[in-house]
Order: sequence, then C-alpha cells, then structure tokens
Amino acid sequence: MDPVARPSFVTIARIARPWGNRGEVIADSYTDFPERFGILEEVWLDFAGRSRTRIALEFVWEHKGRPVFKFAGVDSISAAEALAGVWVQVEAAESVQLPEGTYFDHELIGCAVVDTEGRELGAVFEVLRLSGNHQLVVRGAAGEFLIPATDAICREVSVKDKRIVVDLPAGLMDLNE
Repeated sequence: MDPVARPSFVTIARIARPWGNRGEVIADSYTDFPERFGILEEVWLDFAGRSRTRIALEFVWEHKGRPVFKFAGVDSISAAEALAGVWVQVEAAESVQLPEGTYFDHELIGCAVVDTEGRELGAVFEVLRLSGNHQLVVRGAAGEFLIPATDAICREVSVKDKRIVVDLPAGLMDLNE
C-alpha cells in the first residue's frame, strides 16, 4: 500500500469494560454525533497504537448515554475483557461533515499558534471541552497556557496549514501564570 494513501482515523469511543455475559462492551463516547453509532456496520479497533484491526458490528445500543457495542466474534466475557481500553475508530473519510468554521479536536491538536504579529506562541496540545467555553491548551516556550477557542480570539484557523492566528486580549497571558 502506498504510504501516502494510508487512511487516517478518527476516534469515536473508548471501550471501558465488558457489559453482560455475551461479549458486549460499554464504552465512553468521543463523538458529538452519537447517532452515528446506529448506522455503523464496522469500525476499527486501535490497541493503543500497537495494532489496528477492522471489526464488524453486530449491534450498538445506548445505556445511560454510553454506547454498548457487540462486535462480531467477541462472544464471551473474557474476549470482551481483552478489549478494555481499546479505541474505537472510523476512517477520517467516513467522519461526519462539520459546518464551515467548526473543527474536530484532532484537527486542532498540533496546530501552531501565532499572534497577529506572527510571533509563535506554541502548539495546541489538547482541547478542553468546558460547558460553553472550550479552551485550547497550548504548549510553548512560555510553558503551558489556555486560550479560549472563540471567534473573537481565534481569528484565523487553517487545519490544512496546521496554524491558528490568535488576537489575545491584554492580560490574557498574565492569567495563565
């Protein structure tokens, strides 16, 4: 396979533990689109970066806001236990299309953050999803700091160029010390 043509993957859940005694597993959802679980026929299981395998889904149902998966060939508690901590993924090409000006967290991670004068502040390490106030966790020469992920501050976002231009309000960096 051509390495350039290799698909990239998007994590949609992480398996927490077995559920029941027929090989089902309960997971933590990592998607803003949980309705997608009901239409998937197969997914990829990522074993902490050591290996990735495609697996068919027999069914998915929800329990208290969390998906419960039944994978083909996983038919016992011990087989389900072996999946604890495994990431459930889809190919990026199969991901939900977002409206213009919105981004998946994984698209922002690794983006260089520069101010409006072109000074590099660091790179996005993580996105904190707080109620109504998402924050970019940026690591740079000044250490680790938070930048609100708002249009007023994040003036230009180019996931293609892996670059975010920010217009920081006076004193914001002082709050992060």
